[in-house]
Amino acid sequence: MKLSSLYNQAIKLGRLYDPRGSRPWRYADSAILFGEPDIEVKRILVGIDIEVGELLLADKLRSTQGLDLVISHHPEGAALAHFYEVMQLQVDMLKGVGIEPDVARQLLEERYTEVARKISPINHMRTTDTARLLNLPFMCLHTPADNHVWFFLQRLLEKNKPERLEEIVEILETLPEYRQAKANYAGPKIIRGNPRSYPGKIFLEMTGGTEGPKQAFDKLAKKGVRTLVSMHLSEEHFRKVRESNLNVVIAGHTSSDTLGLNLLLDGIQKQEKLKVICCSGFRRFNHNGKLYSTKYIR
Repeated sequence: MKLSSLYNQAIKLGRLYDPRGSRPWRYADSAILFGEPDIEVKRILVGIDIEVGELLLADKLRSTQGLDLVISHHPEGAALAHFYEVMQLQVDMLKGVGIEPDVARQLLEERYTEVARKISPINHMRTTDTARLLNLPFMCLHTPADNHVWFFLQRLLEKNKPERLEEIVEILETLPEYRQAKANYAGPKIIRGNPRSYPGKIFLEMTGGTEGPKQAFDKLAKKGVRTLVSMHLSEEHFRKVRESNLNVVIAGHTSSDTLGLNLLLDGIQKQEKLKVICCSGFRRFNHNGKLYSTKYIR
């Protein structure tokens, strides 16, 4: 598979499972960071975070085992510099639970500029420059993978209809990514709410670049949302959730990212087989390309 074909397939699949529908959305946080588009790719190193150390490891593996491409989930380089643009996706997610479009856009605007200011001083090109000096093809795939995990878990929860908060954790732990995270003391957990309480309406926060606006939690509660299921939650966001009296289940950051990448790789490998080497928190599990099969339904 050519590098450009792999990238285009990932973007196509990301659009297929986008909360906004499959229109040709642009994902600012995903890019070919270095490498000629027409190189052949057969063997890839995949990690949740790829920085200088992982690229040096990749260079070592290339000399001993052969390697064509390094894929990071989290953005680097130019994709990191403006990744916050994908946060616009969150407007549609808020609209999906009944928040008025103008209110949703207003809520997101402040958070959008906050994240842009936070990202601005970062040395964005450090890792990409390392890939260039090593002449090592380098790509990042963020929102396309996050869209997959959002779609998959949304359908999984809808089909299982959990009646207690603890059942959300049990449902997540039917998946190998979350079982492995649990074995490493980083599994799904309830951080607010009684495990035996009815979860009510669930808002799944798995895509959209990063955590959304803190002010949205009160609006969500007023629209009937009772439980937030998220990859992660900052302490500042947690305080706002507590004020809004929402239950919170944290699925896990690295494990959720791993699930999204695995689902995305399943789709890519339906077109052509690739040898995947895992690093930086990623573990390859094959879900057979079935995003909402009955395989994991209890």
